[in-house]
Amino acid sequence: MIRRALLFIAVVSGLLITPLGQAPSASKVFHIGYFVARGPDPATDGAFLRGLRDLGYVEGRNIVIERRFAYNKAEALPVLAAELAGMKLDLIVVAPINTALAMKKATNTVPIVMANGGEPVRVGLVASLARPGGNVTGLSNVSTDLIGKEMELLKEAVPGSSRVAFLVNASSPLADQQLREAHAGARSLGIRLVPGKARDASQYQAVFAAFTRDRASALIVNLDPMFFTHRRRIADLAAARRLPAIAAFREFAEAGGLMAYGANLADMFRRSATYVDKILKGAHPGDLPVEQPTKFDFVINLRTAKSLGIAIPPSILLRADEVIQ
Repeated sequence: MIRRALLFIAVVSGLLITPLGQAPSASKVFHIGYFVARGPDPATDGAFLRGLRDLGYVEGRNIVIERRFAYNKAEALPVLAAELAGMKLDLIVVAPINTALAMKKATNTVPIVMANGGEPVRVGLVASLARPGGNVTGLSNVSTDLIGKEMELLKEAVPGSSRVAFLVNASSPLADQQLREAHAGARSLGIRLVPGKARDASQYQAVFAAFTRDRASALIVNLDPMFFTHRRRIADLAAARRLPAIAAFREFAEAGGLMAYGANLADMFRRSATYVDKILKGAHPGDLPVEQPTKFDFVINLRTAKSLGIAIPPSILLRADEVIQ
């Protein structure tokens, strides 16, 4: 009787253990979508795969990934979203916010995980960060909050900057809000903002020429997948116009920009795998709170500073997470 009772308790205990704490089923193969607005990027795409592997998901063994890249073409987003929505997928990982919006319009039933979604409450993707509701959850990179911080860093590093250019993607659903935040931040610091809008890479030259005509003395590159993709070209254009520039992704400083301050995008993509794991194990996306970035990078490129004739104050260098010599 004791042995039977113990056996019964063991069986019931095993049934009560939540599957969220277990490894994925070895017998089931999951099918997910991976939909980003840019082209392939080894750093962020690789971080997502590493996050999956850490949780027991190996592509080709127990998970199949349908990848779609829009290559920064806004007109491709609804087409690719509809294509993914028509597949029998367990969930779809998206980045950034414009991709999430396109995917949400295509389906309100397939779970959607944001790897990097800016302002999801403001654009109506989720009801709140704490309780998203619906079929969307994931990580939110609140880009408008970064603009003021970048402006402060730029003014501290280049004290003479009284006219600051602001490069924004005119196709972004957050463009108007980002411009309002930038103007507010500039007014509080006594800076005149020089906005420049580009819909695609063909407009960069004209936008930078306008920055020069308007006598901009520094540049903020707004957080956007198009600018992330073209970061080296933008850094080169800034250098050619003698513009000290800052962006919200560390890769910009690595590509030759003066500074970068913002969330670590690779870390966000890695963390998005935890949402994939929870949803594949039965969690509802509407019950999973949207998380904010936890890892931020402040990177300074001293080689660029030297070429621009800028002496970065020691107080800023001491705060940097990385200094590129």
